[in-house]
Amino acid sequence: MDTQALAEQIARGERRALARAITLVESGRADHRAAATRLLEALETDRQAIRIGLSGTPGVGKSTFIEAFGSMLTGQGLKVAVLAVDPSSARSGGSILGDKTRMEKLSRDPNAFIRPSPAQSQLGGVARRTREVIRLCEAAGYDVVLIETVGVGQSETMVAEMADLFVLLLAPAGGDELQGVKRGIMEIADLILVNKADGELQAAANRTCADYAGALRLLRKRPQDPEGFPKALTVSAVTGAGLSGAWEEMQALTEWRRETDHWTARRQAQARHWFEEEVRQGLLARLTADPDARARMAELGAAVARGDTSPAMAAEEMLESLRG
Repeated sequence: MDTQALAEQIARGERRALARAITLVESGRADHRAAATRLLEALETDRQAIRIGLSGTPGVGKSTFIEAFGSMLTGQGLKVAVLAVDPSSARSGGSILGDKTRMEKLSRDPNAFIRPSPAQSQLGGVARRTREVIRLCEAAGYDVVLIETVGVGQSETMVAEMADLFVLLLAPAGGDELQGVKRGIMEIADLILVNKADGELQAAANRTCADYAGALRLLRKRPQDPEGFPKALTVSAVTGAGLSGAWEEMQALTEWRRETDHWTARRQAQARHWFEEEVRQGLLARLTADPDARARMAELGAAVARGDTSPAMAAEEMLESLRG
């Protein structure tokens, strides 16, 4: 594969080339991984989009919000890429990948690019190669990259390791759904947007927003935030109310971080994190590829299942055999 030619096509903003490149970097084949590495090295690195991670409980209206928000941005002349990570079946490994169907209007917008990807077994609802896909979208000239994650949980912090801003979407009176993960998700959220703030739900949305605004004030101020952040706002993906205000807040936070060097420090820390993650994943891949190691793992696993040894002792034996 001529990765240099593909990189040049991506730089010209050719959508088909971008789609082919994403398929390449998401592949697990060894030859495809080698080609993907060459492609990423050949890309222009001076283009930087605003990377926005978006999460929320099921039924909160993430797809409706993204379509309305993305259409507003493209209406302002911006190019928007949406990376929608769909959950994968633990049994079959399959994913529905129906986000283009749910975002019909945005999918037809020439300044928008929607790419659904399977989460597979990756924690946090973020496909392993999502960060590389973000780089491809930036090289293709997209100004904003929206990363829609599978759902809400403690492992959602993974999206914070690849996004510049993290937005949590809530439904009116929907706070109880976050009881088990509230503090973790609140600590990484830059903006909390209470969706469906229209019609009969307007009053409930205002109450929910006020509750979360109060909760945010109780959290310790983070060094990466200017005065007033993080904050809670109400929006309506149906009527469009509050969307422009939310975008203005995102831009204000982004500009402040850029001017105070928090942007650069965050990007550098994220690059280091994903380097270490690649090393860990590579070690695991080598472990499963080695027939002797697989046999030893199976032997020790059977011993643990029979109760002949503890999981901790078996793990220590496995690691000792690898060191030997």
